Amino acid sequence: MANGKVCTGFSKPWVAKYTASAGTITYSDAMPLARGVDVQISPDTGNDNNFYADNQLAESDAGTFTGGTLTLTVDGLFITAERYLMGLPTAGEDGFTAYDDDQQVPDVGVGYIARYMSAGVTTFVPTVLVKTKFNQIESNAATQEDQIDWQTEQLTANIMRGEDAKHTWKYIGNDYNTEEEAETALKTKLGYTGP
Repeated sequence: MANGKVCTGFSKPWVAKYTASAGTITYSDAMPLARGVDVQISPDTGNDNNFYADNQLAESDAGTFTGGTLTLTVDGLFITAERYLMGLPTAGEDGFTAYDDDQQVPDVGVGYIARYMSAGVTTFVPTVLVKTKFNQIESNAATQEDQIDWQTEQLTANIMRGEDAKHTWKYIGNDYNTEEEAETALKTKLGYTGP
């Protein structure tokens, strides 16, 4: 029996609009974001509170989570997902979507599935970041040369604590035997009610 597991994959990023009322967090309008390429969570914590006795460190209270940054790389957003994340209006009569003063970036929960292997057994674990707000999306494009240069899209968001009693910032699900089971659990956590 192995003593740990190693991450071997990342897939199925989802988002859902976040709301909180009377200490209860709810999600709505859940949707798949794009095809996942990479995810990185960089938490920020307060300073450790150390106590010294007998000329050495005797006790330590670890710093608590104060925020963080999500860096999410996807294949590329369809315009509907971009409108969703950036709080943009629908396209005008000319077919263009405006980034302007009416833009209202929503708070969203972000979920995804990590694939692991331990002692030759593959499992899938859903993770949800409770409350995030995405930053403006950077745009990069390069001309094609002799071969296709597969270009991805990198999104960043601020990670915040939820407005529940314990200020939750992340949920980790159980290990599931299939990606489908993990995605079902993820969608349920994000309040998805579709097929």
